[in-house]
Amino acid sequence: MRILVTNDDGIDSIGLHKLAQAMTDHGEVVVAAPDTEYSGAGAAVGALHVLQPEVHRRDLSGIDETWAVTGPPGLCVMFARLGAFGEPFDLVVSGVNPGSNVGRSVYHSGTIGACLTGRNGGISGVAVSQAVAEWGVEGQGWDDVLDRQLWDPAVEVASTAVGAMVADGLPAEPVVLNVNVPNLPIAEMKGWRHTEVGLRPPRTMSGVDLEPVAGHENSWRVKMTWGDPVELPAETDAGAVMQGFVSVSWLSRITHEGARHDAIDGSLDGLFS
Repeated sequence: MRILVTNDDGIDSIGLHKLAQAMTDHGEVVVAAPDTEYSGAGAAVGALHVLQPEVHRRDLSGIDETWAVTGPPGLCVMFARLGAFGEPFDLVVSGVNPGSNVGRSVYHSGTIGACLTGRNGGISGVAVSQAVAEWGVEGQGWDDVLDRQLWDPAVEVASTAVGAMVADGLPAEPVVLNVNVPNLPIAEMKGWRHTEVGLRPPRTMSGVDLEPVAGHENSWRVKMTWGDPVELPAETDAGAVMQGFVSVSWLSRITHEGARHDAIDGSLDGLFS
């Protein structure tokens, strides 16, 4: 079992290091993660002709092979799938992200984007995120809350889930499991729930204002404001984590809905008639 461990917070993240070390219980681990912060990158790979990506060897205690990549987590996974880091991988494990990736943050999360990229290449993935103090904003945890992260409970949950997947045999059709863990000791959690992806995270961006940049004509700094945390339904991923449960969601592919729009259909018929 070859496991690729990555994240979107960068190669120096404590959550990445702890997760990678725990994954050695389940197989051969290679770490390939961005060389800097890429939170919110989704499944992006970037403008490769501009980036001219590079990979650099790094040292990580307990891990035989560690790489820093000058690009987002989706690119790390794509490079791995194409053979940059040796033999094919069986599983992508991404995290531990500080800030729960629930609700609409699922669409923007680089933690989840790494696993979606893996699934596109035929590799299953497990994305692991942990709530932060004051619930973060749009799935992201600011630096001033990271000293309150427990990390180990999220790693223990992740190791339990991955261990079960490996023991049961990975499915022929690749899947993506999104795991979100409260920032609590295991003994203080209420358990776990299968959840649906909600429409919003616990705390959202509420507005933006443009403030002129002194000395720079026609330039503005974007000042963001945050809403207060809101109560969300218990059956959703965000609501479960807010109530002290581990949230487990299986993420579907983007597929064709089968919906039709008569006006658009008619216009296109006219264009090609």
